[in-house]
Amino acid sequence: MTPYYEHAGITIYHGDCREVMPTVTCDALVSDPPYGINLNTDSSRFSGGSRESQARRRARVHKPARPIFGDGEPFDPSPMLACGQDQIIWGWNHFADRLPRGACLVWLKRTDSAFQSFLSDAEVAWFSRGHGVYCRRDLTNYTIHNERVHPTQKPLTLMSWCLSFIPKARHILDPYMGSGTTLVAAKNRGLRATGIEIEERYCEAAAKRLSQEVLLFGVQP
Repeated sequence: MTPYYEHAGITIYHGDCREVMPTVTCDALVSDPPYGINLNTDSSRFSGGSRESQARRRARVHKPARPIFGDGEPFDPSPMLACGQDQIIWGWNHFADRLPRGACLVWLKRTDSAFQSFLSDAEVAWFSRGHGVYCRRDLTNYTIHNERVHPTQKPLTLMSWCLSFIPKARHILDPYMGSGTTLVAAKNRGLRATGIEIEERYCEAAAKRLSQEVLLFGVQP
């Protein structure tokens, strides 16, 4: 299969990951797949919150809400378990019955004062190695709210934190790449990475992000 994008050890494939994934060899898988919850991605429907959060939502009203491909049916993560030596899969609570025991990574998305006030306070990921629970408070999604390309785009700092749990991995696979945050995090760490995405608009967005990274690195002293 011809890559959609390929540069400096980073490769993107535009296609169905169920077909492409078996052809990719990797050390570890890190991904944020569809949760199978038919998420309503139109945040403009909410009216509460601070003045700042209301202003952010008003600024996004003109942008069409895009549903997440494949999110309208139950998700089965089991095909990803054969990819690499380690796997980190976000959305664990939505398909925990389909995964074995493992460690838990917790992303705290809000300040203490905002807990239980607006949707989920945190998200959890399953990690194939160990049995502990590890937490990170990362509020950077607030700063990229209006710049997010994908409705469930994770912060770059969060995905970099995920990679810190698998320091021996040199080639990362993300079969549900979205806007490419995992790939950018891997590139910043000097790793090889492969992303697969079924929607071309996100392949284009990821390639653009990675190309911008290349330009930025090019002007470093």
